[in-house]
Amino acid sequence: MSIYVGNLSYTATQEDLEAVFAEYGGVKQVYLPVDRDTGRKRGFGFVEMSTDAEEDAAIADLDGAEWMGRQLKVNKARPREAMSGGGGRGGYSRNH
Repeated sequence: MSIYVGNLSYTATQEDLEAVFAEYGGVKQVYLPVDRDTGRKRGFGFVEMSTDAEEDAAIADLDGAEWMGRQLKVNKARPREAMSGGGGRGGYSRNH
């Protein structure tokens, strides 16, 4: 399962986020989506860690924490809901 990290600074990089989460264990993957039209980061991302226990510890400590001038929203990533009107991709928020 992945961790959703919201309210990120637009200047945060994958390396920045990996460094923060590495304090809680092994980071397998970090993904910061960008807007298709502008190429600008969207202000949220996903982190996948080595174990559920590491993810739980990171969520417990980082949800609501201030980082890069913003209060983070950190929780378990939820599966993407199918979009109405057909054409939805379904699945998880990040190639899962």
